[in-house]
Amino acid sequence: MTLIKSISGIRGTIGGRTNENLTPVDAVKFAAAYGTWLKAYSQKEKLTVVIGRDARLSGEMIQNLVVSTLVGLGIDVIDLGLSTTPTVEIAVPLEKADGGIILTASHNPKQWNALKLLNERGEFLDAEQGAKILTLAEKEDFNFVEVDDLGTITKNDSYIDIHIDEVLELSLVDADVIREKKFKVVVDGVNSTGGIAIPKLLEELGVEVVKLYCDPTGHFPHNPEPLKEHLGDICKKVVEEKADFGIVVDPDVDRLAFISNDGEMFGEEYTLVACADYVLGKTKGNTVSNLSSSRALRDVTEKHGGVYEAAAVGEVNVVTKMKANNAIIGGEGNGGIIYPESHYGRDALVGTALFLMLMSERGGTVAELRANYPSYFMSKKKIELTPELDVDALLDAMHNKYKDEEVSTIDGVKIDFPENWVHLRKSNTEPIIRIYTEAKSQAEADGLADRIIDEIKEVAGLS
Repeated sequence: MTLIKSISGIRGTIGGRTNENLTPVDAVKFAAAYGTWLKAYSQKEKLTVVIGRDARLSGEMIQNLVVSTLVGLGIDVIDLGLSTTPTVEIAVPLEKADGGIILTASHNPKQWNALKLLNERGEFLDAEQGAKILTLAEKEDFNFVEVDDLGTITKNDSYIDIHIDEVLELSLVDADVIREKKFKVVVDGVNSTGGIAIPKLLEELGVEVVKLYCDPTGHFPHNPEPLKEHLGDICKKVVEEKADFGIVVDPDVDRLAFISNDGEMFGEEYTLVACADYVLGKTKGNTVSNLSSSRALRDVTEKHGGVYEAAAVGEVNVVTKMKANNAIIGGEGNGGIIYPESHYGRDALVGTALFLMLMSERGGTVAELRANYPSYFMSKKKIELTPELDVDALLDAMHNKYKDEEVSTIDGVKIDFPENWVHLRKSNTEPIIRIYTEAKSQAEADGLADRIIDEIKEVAGLS
């Protein structure tokens, strides 16, 4: 299964047969469904959609198909070219556009691409809207305009600079304070658009930048998901360069991970913890993360007198809960920072600036900062799905097995034990069950994950 249709968009591998992979036909069909839905939703005579893409190899091809399809529907397009997910998100309201599409498969390898869909606020569509687009795509019920009514294309390659200016104007970001510290930072841009945006931001903040894989060629030098096992090069480089820390982003720059000055992972889960610690120290308020995120955010929030709440996995779910909880910062434990003063979307540029402010004011090293936070360890594993596996029945069986514990079923099954937790959920973007655990030691977290995997296999008759 290499074409995944979900309420958040369509994602798949390039090449192969239609309706089984992300072929040109599928890209056109899904873009047409989005444009058709947007025309009905907005009830406006003339629409504008912002389009941007990461640097992956198929990006230009997919972008040409999507842009031409929207033009064929009579929709005007503002083409940002090489961009980042958060840059497109801020461009939509600034341009007073009616929607946006980001062409990126995020952390997936180079053979993947995807269409991520935005509303007029530059936020991801909700489940009901996404479901309508899927139905339209299935029916292929499209009505293209006549020649005199075709849309127009306007190119605008200035938005990464505009985005950086927006970050520098945030009330809790003081560029002069950061400049005084003369930080030295190594950046791994995984040869995508983070290699453009993050160094530019850092240079504006007076940071000495050591670039690693910052050419936006789309040839990813390692698996683009910013996990420890993929980041040996930057961990070594930080130590060699005697840098203050390292920054790693994924191809579309909505996930952010730090490398401590000693070459160790700061911990992707602790990106949000650190940024929230800084923001909550300046402004009293609440936080939100998803069910698969570390308990450390809850601990830091309560330390500052705020209220923490957990949402179902998925950016749109976190944003909905943040609005309901009046959260002043939130996000996901995969290094996604959502800071509403900027916009309701995960943003590695915003996270970088907030982290630099924290380090400027706290002093000391990044390793010392990490040692001051509650110490939790996570294990992130997965089970590949096969067509004969009944995932819902498996999750129900695990729920019943642990019904005497504290269990949440708002997104898969999360079991909270007194000293640790496990979260089981079917991925929206890959044919797998994710098994996330957290405990007070890595051995305990890994052991809990392995035990749960064995129990799932036993229930499924795979052991």
